[in-house]
Amino acid sequence: MTERQVQAAPDAMMTRIGQAVMLHHGGDREEARDRFLRLWAEIGEDGDALHRCTLAHYMADTQDDAGDELAWDLRALSAAEELTDGRVADHHQGLAVRAFYPSLHLNLAADYVKLDRRGAARSHLDLARGALDALGEDTYGDGIRSALGRLELQLDGLDDADGLEGFERSEGFGGFEDRAEPGPSGGEMPGPPRQRP
Repeated sequence: MTERQVQAAPDAMMTRIGQAVMLHHGGDREEARDRFLRLWAEIGEDGDALHRCTLAHYMADTQDDAGDELAWDLRALSAAEELTDGRVADHHQGLAVRAFYPSLHLNLAADYVKLDRRGAARSHLDLARGALDALGEDTYGDGIRSALGRLELQLDGLDDADGLEGFERSEGFGGFEDRAEPGPSGGEMPGPPRQRP
């Protein structure tokens, strides 16, 4: 009985994170940010790594300041480094932690571009590209690969746009009701990978 209760708690938190994500996607950025902050306080700095990774990943999207966005994306990456495939599989069968990394590094690269830190951006693009083999040949994987290509072109100076105009953050990890992005196996993404670059 205790084991069953322990498993129910993580699902409940992922549902609450998903509700905040839906608020943000519905246009209520401020309320989503407020809910994320309250959830973050509940989870704590040392709480469940999947919860921290997912929340921080989406919290970055609600930030107005590029430095704050970077800080949340770094938290997401740090939490992902603590994750195990077993913990991820508890949430979504068949998903491995390595499938999170292309999106996490892509978002960090975009953050560093916004902060005009091109060397750091290129470093994270290289890490994202090196992790692409974890993604399937599906809509989600294609979106990440396309976003990587666009950001690389921008960094190479081939894009005349100033800043990140037309470049969205990576939206992965989803699996929430309002998102039906295909995951590595063609199903929905269950938790972190965001894809918007």
